[in-house]
Amino acid sequence: MKLNEIRNRPGATHRAKELGRGIGSGLGKTSGRGVKGQKARTGVAIKGFEGGQMPLFRRLPKRGFTSIGRKKYVPVNIGRIQAAVDAGRIDAKNAVTIEALVEAGIVRHAHDGMRLLGDGELKAKLNVEAMHASKSALEAIEKAGGSVKLLKKDISERSKKQAEKTAAKRKKPTKAAA
Repeated sequence: MKLNEIRNRPGATHRAKELGRGIGSGLGKTSGRGVKGQKARTGVAIKGFEGGQMPLFRRLPKRGFTSIGRKKYVPVNIGRIQAAVDAGRIDAKNAVTIEALVEAGIVRHAHDGMRLLGDGELKAKLNVEAMHASKSALEAIEKAGGSVKLLKKDISERSKKQAEKTAAKRKKPTKAAA
């Protein structure tokens, strides 16, 4: 075999359709698109358009909203903490914080803090700092001889100002009362 004898296998390649070469070619005029106008143009995608029928996303009911100021807490079960202590990734003598869990590779991101949950069994005596803790988690840690410190939630400056405005409005007497 020589370089000039190399060919693709029969049927492996196809000739490209030659579009727009007169009506006798079978692919002239609208070039296989079937229509004139917007749909004949390239790059036109009418997403969600249902031919004038009310689109699905407008027919479905919308409920609720997601607050942009919401806090995201990372759920951590006491069983995972115990497994990390057993593996030597967390030192039981130091306080177990969300930063310590991120450093140990138990949690990926700290977000706004940790929500301690009671799934699993705890044997180690731990001092845990969390934003929230379930009753079962509190009981399990206290049973093991440890303690839980619930951190105070940070109130944003905007929330503080809003609370002050509301309090000022309540204190101010109305003209009818004076």
